[in-house]
Amino acid sequence: MADREQRGTGAPRRQQLARIHLAKKALALEEECYRAVLRRVTGKSSAALMDSAERKAIIAEFVRLGFTDARAQRHQRAFPGKPATTGQVPMLRKVEALLADAGRPWEYARATAQRMFAVERLEWLSAGQLHRLVAALQVDANRRKD
Repeated sequence: MADREQRGTGAPRRQQLARIHLAKKALALEEECYRAVLRRVTGKSSAALMDSAERKAIIAEFVRLGFTDARAQRHQRAFPGKPATTGQVPMLRKVEALLADAGRPWEYARATAQRMFAVERLEWLSAGQLHRLVAALQVDANRRKD
């Protein structure tokens, strides 16, 4: 990382500085309090004067004080493996309902599709393949009823 900073790209530095200032705003720190935290942790009163390790220490301190990066949390899916097109494809909604009834994760449907059609992602299934996948999940649901 230090090599990238020395070469002039500065992307990690900018990202760290942005995260520090985002934390300052999220924690509603006044300027004096913010500067006091910087001095207490690194001995410097400006984030711009810090090296990468010092900026990481400041970020860690803000996390300890309760900062959570809402942007990072937005990118996490509530249901890992859920296709992005579930809302637009009715058959994927049916797959979702069958999985929910069975208490199975999306990975189960993906693995079933992989075995049945050698397709890596549910979004890539044709309409006919989706119908057959739903049928297979329905057969599974019927077996569990008995």
